[in-house]
Amino acid sequence: MLSISIEGIRLIQYYESCKLKAYLCSAGKPTIGWGHTGPDVRLSMVITQPRADELLRIDLAKFEKDVNSLLKVPVTQKQFDALVCFAFNVGSDIDADTVAEGLGDSSLLKYVNAGNFAKAADEFLKWNKAD
Repeated sequence: MLSISIEGIRLIQYYESCKLKAYLCSAGKPTIGWGHTGPDVRLSMVITQPRADELLRIDLAKFEKDVNSLLKVPVTQKQFDALVCFAFNVGSDIDADTVAEGLGDSSLLKYVNAGNFAKAADEFLKWNKAD
């Protein structure tokens, strides 16, 4: 089972930035730390840097597990990192429907699992909108 690398974590941190006071992200979701969302986040929240780092580790563990479960072919560390970053930002989409609401039902994942990594790379560009 693969885990996200330090480089993958740094990529997320570079693009997310860390906010210790909760805010509404561009999709209108209460967010805190390194892009942590969920029912535990309230707009009045303030956390410490160590808590933000802990939340990121907790969130990444979930997405690592999800990506590992969705993959049907071997991938490189950098490909895995990119898929975890993708799932972290748009969701894992592990559900019963076939609507592409995240990685699970996406063409991106279908291309990866077919071994067509060039087409998969092109799919990232389609996911540049909030919500």
